[in-house]
Amino acid sequence: MAATLKVGPDEKVRIRVKVNGVWYERDVEPRKLLVHFLREDLGLTSVHVGCDTGHCGACTVIMNGVSVKSCQVLAVQADGAEILTLEGLAKDGKLHPIQEAFWEKHALQCGYCTPGFIMETYWLLSENSNPTEEEIRRGLSGNLCRCTGYQNIIEAVKLAVQKLKELKTIQ
Repeated sequence: MAATLKVGPDEKVRIRVKVNGVWYERDVEPRKLLVHFLREDLGLTSVHVGCDTGHCGACTVIMNGVSVKSCQVLAVQADGAEILTLEGLAKDGKLHPIQEAFWEKHALQCGYCTPGFIMETYWLLSENSNPTEEEIRRGLSGNLCRCTGYQNIIEAVKLAVQKLKELKTIQ
C-alpha cells in the first residue's frame, strides 16, 4: 500500500533527487510537477514544457532508467530517484553520440522537441541497441515534432546506432 502524503496546501515537502549525477535536496510544494522542478528549481531548461498533457514528449527525461514525461510526474514522486536530462548527456564538453547524430542529420528545425526526442532515443537504444526502422518509429511515437517531418529524426537515430556500435556503449 502506497504511503499517503499528509501536508497542508501551503506546506512543502523535502525531496532528494540525483540529477545528472549530482544529488539535490529541495523543499517543494506537493503539487509541483517534475518538469517545473527541473526547470525552475534546478535550471535545467532543456526539459521543455510542451503540452502539459503527456502527448508531445518535449519534457521527456530518464528516471531510474525509464523514459518518463516529466509533466506527468509530481516532483515528490521523484524523491530518491536518479534522473538524466539532456544536460547530463555531454561529457567533458563533448556531445553524446546521439546528440552528434541529430546534429549531423539535421534532425531539428526549431529545436523545441529535440531534447525530448534525444532523451527518448537514449532510452530506446539502452533497451534495444539495434532497432529496426519500424522499432525506431514505434519507440519515438510518443514524441511529436511540428517542423521536421520526422525523416531526419529517424535517420539520426540510425546514425546514432552506428556511432554507438563503434563505441560499444550507450554511455
